[in-house]
Amino acid sequence: MTQVELKGVSKSFEKTKVINDVNLSIEKGEFVVFVGPSGCGKSTLLRLIAGLEKLTDGEIIIADKPVMDLPPSERGIAMVFQSYALYPHMSVFQNMAFSLSLQKLSKAAIKTRVEAAAKILQMEHLLDRRPAALSGGQRQRVAIGRAIVRNPEVFLFDEPLSNLDAALRHDTRVEIARLHRKLEATTIYVTHDQVEAMTLADKIVVLKDGKVMQAGKPMDLFNRPENEFVAGFLGSPKMNFFNGVLGTVSSEINRAEFRGLGMELRDLRLVSTKKTNGAAVRLGVRPQDLFLDPKGTLKGKVTLVEQLGTETIVEVLSPENVLFRYASSEQIDLSVEQDISFSFDVNKAHIF
Repeated sequence: MTQVELKGVSKSFEKTKVINDVNLSIEKGEFVVFVGPSGCGKSTLLRLIAGLEKLTDGEIIIADKPVMDLPPSERGIAMVFQSYALYPHMSVFQNMAFSLSLQKLSKAAIKTRVEAAAKILQMEHLLDRRPAALSGGQRQRVAIGRAIVRNPEVFLFDEPLSNLDAALRHDTRVEIARLHRKLEATTIYVTHDQVEAMTLADKIVVLKDGKVMQAGKPMDLFNRPENEFVAGFLGSPKMNFFNGVLGTVSSEINRAEFRGLGMELRDLRLVSTKKTNGAAVRLGVRPQDLFLDPKGTLKGKVTLVEQLGTETIVEVLSPENVLFRYASSEQIDLSVEQDISFSFDVNKAHIF
């Protein structure tokens, strides 16, 4: 069942179009992450759904109800912002109860809802404290709790972990994932962090310049990107790209040859299906899919070695002056200026 539907959604600020004809369906109970670089329009799209920005064109439907003309309070949504926006003079209980008191709920109903949310978030012992006495992670949980008590149709998260340090960001991310499984609530989450996107999402929506580049399951986007932007954005270190020309296009759908950097590779996944023989293309190979091979056709000289403990990342410069990276889960003993060569599984490479 579709919970949120965007039809031809566009948004312009004067002559600048920041959201361009977005069409998207979000199912009930789905955790959807909008991800992309700064300025791609992901927060603006979230604000349009929330009703904090006015549409230029298109339709937004929540729970089978068009909401374009409804204020945020009547859209059945609850939003968690990057800044916690807690009232400093109120206790945790009062912060969480504030929206319910505006709805004129009884004191008993408010107490029941707040205590139930506090139990879910394991913060019953914090209800009498004020925000100044809380850590960053605890404040974020209060902001999430304030959203939970409203029992919304849709939860909206706008980069909620950006203000936390790395360790706390991980812990809070795990809490949000557990919370989603427990509540089974429809959730739309905005982040620029691809790790958050890959680990939290049922569906990722990759945005660039206000347009949807690709939407789908995290590993589908990772393994079968539909364009070079998605391929380069998802994955760390980012995918390597090598210039070359398109060889013979196979009679089998979307398979072709690649020629470049002294390599002639057959039967690769062809993403750029409109290209013809001899056209300029780019070969994409993830750093993790390379492996050291003395007889490998991809050669280069080591320029940098990063030993991260759980992973080794090696920066390599090819004879054609192309910089690329190799990543291994092993602790490899390589030195700068060393000559090395690689092979890779063509089934994991892409032609863009």
